[in-house]
Amino acid sequence: MAVGKRYRAAAETVEAEKAYSVAEAVKLVKSNATSKFDETIDIAVNLGVDPKYADQMVRGVVSLPSGTGKDVRVAVFARDAKADEAREAGAEIVGAEDLMEEIQNGKSDFDRVIASPDMMSVVGRLGKVLGPRGLMPNPKVGTVTPNVGQAVKDAKGGSVEFRVEKLGIIHAGIGKASFSEDAIEKNVRAFVEALLKAKPSGAKGTYMKKVTVSSTMGPGVMIDTGDVIPS
Repeated sequence: MAVGKRYRAAAETVEAEKAYSVAEAVKLVKSNATSKFDETIDIAVNLGVDPKYADQMVRGVVSLPSGTGKDVRVAVFARDAKADEAREAGAEIVGAEDLMEEIQNGKSDFDRVIASPDMMSVVGRLGKVLGPRGLMPNPKVGTVTPNVGQAVKDAKGGSVEFRVEKLGIIHAGIGKASFSEDAIEKNVRAFVEALLKAKPSGAKGTYMKKVTVSSTMGPGVMIDTGDVIPS
């Protein structure tokens, strides 16, 4: 009941149909993040695309200037010198066929999977396991790369992968409520800019329809797209 009352009280501070500037929206979201834990700041973007068509798929990665505030556990498929490089960069889990077998047997204590190109014949066998979780390494988002050390550092330093869902929506965590308003605003703008750069050739009409930010336990606050899309 307490959570419900807190949410209702927070919702009363937000005008449902109003589109706020980024600064106003961030201020509201932060003020309504009153849980005892450090709530995640989420962004949801409604795009004018239909991802069932290949030329309307939106996918990519963005390095958030303020980081994510999340401790990202990284698993890397690599051998020999590349494996050593991954460990030195901070990867928690490194392996080859042995790691593939562990994942097939249920190992899942990681948030990102990176692979050197020569390991994709091994990683490919995990498509049915990693694919549904959005963890399958892909060169388009930099998780299949010969530079595994840098990929690990990027993953831990604030890079966020994004992929449009079937209804044309993209969700991502872009920070923590404990971040300053300026830090969150920078992340919002960087994320939107990455989506604009990833606009597919098949997108017609209005590409970015709606942008909303919220905290884990708080109401969504709509952002005026005119404040985040360059004129």
